[in-house]
Amino acid sequence: MVKSGTLDVPPELLDRYGAVSEEVVSAMAEGVQRQFAVAAALAITGIAGPGGGTPEKPVGTVWLAARFGAETRALKRMFPGDRGEIRARSAQAALDLLRRLLANVP
Repeated sequence: MVKSGTLDVPPELLDRYGAVSEEVVSAMAEGVQRQFAVAAALAITGIAGPGGGTPEKPVGTVWLAARFGAETRALKRMFPGDRGEIRARSAQAALDLLRRLLANVP
């Protein structure tokens, strides 16, 4: 799994909060920054469907994180649509989150 392997997300975070959570997506963004030695990083985790949703985390639930320097911003979104639409909307929202972080816009 990329989360715990490549990005070194602690297994205890995955066990405690689940793969689709603020804690995990923030750790993923930190892992991207560390593993690839970049100033800015993005991470996305979610349930794009068609299956895998639960009442607590239905299909369309997405957590996004942007990291620049030592600052991480995470955002939960709910996107409608099929798997492709959810993935496209997630990518667009993640880029916007990074843009806002870099521009220091809340």
